[in-house]
Amino acid sequence: MEEKEPHAVCIPFPTQGHINPMLKVAKLLHHKGFHITFNSEFNHKRLLKSRGPDSLKGLPDFQFETIPDGLPSSDTDATQDIPALCQSTSTTCLVPFRNLLFKLNAADNIPPITAAEEIGVPDVLFWTTSACGFLAFMHYPHLMERGFTPLKGMLKTNFPRKRRGSL
Repeated sequence: MEEKEPHAVCIPFPTQGHINPMLKVAKLLHHKGFHITFNSEFNHKRLLKSRGPDSLKGLPDFQFETIPDGLPSSDTDATQDIPALCQSTSTTCLVPFRNLLFKLNAADNIPPITAAEEIGVPDVLFWTTSACGFLAFMHYPHLMERGFTPLKGMLKTNFPRKRRGSL
């Protein structure tokens, strides 16, 4: 029986500080024999605009697909509103992401995949923040417990507590 190549679907948060590191990880996985599916709608438009329509062709097992980020279409060079982007991705990306996975599963030339949580396969969170940002995130609940945050007028955020720790 022929062994299928592993398939990684890499969907970085659609801001530049997340795209570049995720693309580097995707390239490393590709070099190690993984089939890669990568991108989001905003990032895809920026890549095509900066490098031309043929810039994403040439590697059959490294493909670029898009899922919407949930924000209305605007100038592709506009700076994105990060709080609005956080809100829109957390509320609108699940269905398009599932649809992408169904589309990839239906394709003959792409290794089959399914949503990791639905079938219980390992998933990986690749967090591209700085060490200082990671430290702040890890200690934020303690600051809340002690009453140091949120500051008056500060936007309240519910941080995910599902998985914490390192690999």
